[in-house]
Amino acid sequence: MKRFIYLTVLLLTAVSAANAQSITGVNVESYTMERNGGYVVVDMELDLRGLEVKGNESAIITPHIVRDTLSVALKSVGVYGRNRYFFYERNKALAPTSSEDIEYRSNELPETIHYHAVVPYEEWMDGCKLILERADCGCANAELAREGSVLVDRFPLEPYAPMLIYIRPETVGTKSRSVSGSAFIDFPVNKVDIRTDFRNNETELAKITGTIDSVKADKDVTITAISIKGYASPEGTYANNTRLAKGRTEALKLYVETLYNFPSNLITTSYEVEDWAGVELYVEASTLANKEAILGVIRSDSAPDVKEYTLRKYYTADYFYLLENCYPSLRHSDYVIEYEVRQYSSLEEIEQIMNTAPQKLSLEEFYALAKSYEEGSDELDELWEIAVRMYPHDEIANFNAANSAMNKGDFERAERYLSKAGNRPEVIYSRGCIETLRENYVAAIPYLEEALKAGVKEAEPILEALNNHWKVTQAKKK
Repeated sequence: MKRFIYLTVLLLTAVSAANAQSITGVNVESYTMERNGGYVVVDMELDLRGLEVKGNESAIITPHIVRDTLSVALKSVGVYGRNRYFFYERNKALAPTSSEDIEYRSNELPETIHYHAVVPYEEWMDGCKLILERADCGCANAELAREGSVLVDRFPLEPYAPMLIYIRPETVGTKSRSVSGSAFIDFPVNKVDIRTDFRNNETELAKITGTIDSVKADKDVTITAISIKGYASPEGTYANNTRLAKGRTEALKLYVETLYNFPSNLITTSYEVEDWAGVELYVEASTLANKEAILGVIRSDSAPDVKEYTLRKYYTADYFYLLENCYPSLRHSDYVIEYEVRQYSSLEEIEQIMNTAPQKLSLEEFYALAKSYEEGSDELDELWEIAVRMYPHDEIANFNAANSAMNKGDFERAERYLSKAGNRPEVIYSRGCIETLRENYVAAIPYLEEALKAGVKEAEPILEALNNHWKVTQAKKK
């Protein structure tokens, strides 16, 4: 068996650049080159009817696997003229072929032969060519002529670039949005009326009115509801705290209503009489001496007044610490402003809003604009990044962002988005696409097969390409 050799300059320069499937006297009717495990297998049907060899000459037909300056020669087909044949019968050590090769006398040459060769696969062969060479020799193996033809221009095939698919979001009739915040309004002891000049009330009230004003000022927006929820701390009796929580929340509602000409049913209120959940969170994060015992009291089924009495009586120091450091933060008013955003129709308007206020766009509007961008462009990648920032928990937003990341070759980012995209068939398909682009074909195939079974037709050509990646075939022409 011939081993690794460095190609001669003659072989490199003699090979035709075109995929002509013949050399003088030899026509390749069909061929297959494939990797099978750790081996490369080459099969060819050779038509030798045009091969003529003079009595004192020989023609050696040899396929070569070639990449750059490295080559390995496969077994040869040696065709000998009558005199050459008998000479080499008597002097086998001088013959250009060996016992592993195929040998014929020119007058006994069949019209066609099936050629089969197997060689170990080496890493350097990735991206190689298959070249068929004819070398003609005379007496003393003097070379008379040499020519070659490229049968396979690249083996294995180029890595397959799968078609990435995007999902159109469902149509949203109304674009509902909301903005929220908290204000810490101070009241005199046992009072429920709002005093704007009391302590820091002017600043805290401005939080609410400023938020309302910012929403009202947007010509694309309509406020649909405002909700206010008041929270009270646990000191004092539950009955009195109920009065204070309810009265102070209603006072805040009235304050807002006097500033704006809202419909009477636009603002709704609710209240939390004693925010024990807030106390529990504070204590959990604290280093209080009696932390576990206090948590036990808070989490018990005792009535609120009993809890407060127990803490004050048995854990006095800790109780007063909470009274000073925790309870003030529990007296707050949470507000939510709900609004609707109008629909945008033109791509120019959508693009402008995306660059200035992307939170006002629906996913469908992002998708409409995306269709106008060039596939793989920086603009498209940025669009899907903005969309997924606006909708970080939306499966479709994450799916489309994952495909955009794949287009950029950022597979880690693509996997991160796919982890939030659910498990619909298109997501499974995209997992197969990631592995395909990484050239992890063994890992890609199960994903693609599952996606195809689930109805994703785009998986079919990828599977076909992957299954044939290590196989290049030219069928016999009819």
